[in-house]
Amino acid sequence: MQHWTGLEAVPAGFGPAVVTIGNFDGVHRGHCAVLRQLVGEAERRDAAAVAITFDPHPRQVHQPDQAPPLIMGLEDRTELIAECGVDALLTLHYTLDFAQATAQEFVESVIVDALGACTVVIGHDVRFGCGNHGDFQTMVELGRRYGFDVVGIDDVGSGRRWSSTWIRESLAAGDVATAAEVLGRPHRMRGEVVHGAARGRELGFPTANLAPTADGIIPADGVYAGWLVDEAGTRWPAAISVGSNPTFEGVGRQVEAHVIDRPDEPVEDFDLYGQRVGVEFVERLRPMVAYRGVDALIEQMNDDVAQARAVLRPRGSGGESTGETAPAARTE
Repeated sequence: MQHWTGLEAVPAGFGPAVVTIGNFDGVHRGHCAVLRQLVGEAERRDAAAVAITFDPHPRQVHQPDQAPPLIMGLEDRTELIAECGVDALLTLHYTLDFAQATAQEFVESVIVDALGACTVVIGHDVRFGCGNHGDFQTMVELGRRYGFDVVGIDDVGSGRRWSSTWIRESLAAGDVATAAEVLGRPHRMRGEVVHGAARGRELGFPTANLAPTADGIIPADGVYAGWLVDEAGTRWPAAISVGSNPTFEGVGRQVEAHVIDRPDEPVEDFDLYGQRVGVEFVERLRPMVAYRGVDALIEQMNDDVAQARAVLRPRGSGGESTGETAPAARTE
């Protein structure tokens, strides 16, 4: 997939294209349905399938104090849009000046002049242009004027419409299973592994600590079964802790993943520090609570690992953990 980060990067004379527009935060199952229809329409018309998105999110520009947290960063959003089969992604830098363009100016400069659209695929609730004055009917009328068709897409979902709002609500409640159902995959954070207080190592449970600047929504405090995905794409079964670790004072809120069932022998050339890794949340095991003493905490952590192992064990594995063949990692 080609990724253009501005109109100036689009090749001259590009087109014909079938185009869709959206923030695509989360690239959830509803987004994927739209992108699949985009790709199918492009194939039928022998055209390129192009998605248009914005960075930062428009709400972060217009209402920074009220903007919702982003489900994922641009890196993951781009990767997942590419997996849907889209030919090109145009990411437009969203600013207050950019937002002054009228609906007609946006369509003329971006959809017509830059992308040579023959078709636009959008939801019936679409809004675009200055003040969000452009809607679905506006796009139809502009299509007649500029010579492109408009294909409308209905909401999709199972009972409730699949949406980024639903995902955020689920993650805030620690319900990562529902979030995964709407996303079509486990929720993922992505960030650099940094040094922490090394308490996990001292207790016998070394952890990979995500930097505070990691992309993606942090779920509710608690312990989760999930995966750590390193830069090479290796997936490591993990017990993931989210919170301030109330057993110890003075610890800020953090996300740390303990890779389970690592071989005893060290692998000297494998080190997660400084790597930009993904942490995926599969199931919440328990809330975060304070324990009276280190011994009680260690007992609970052993139980957490056993539960995580059971959750992540592949079906038909005969009781063997998915982590038993994973390489070892040196983390805190």
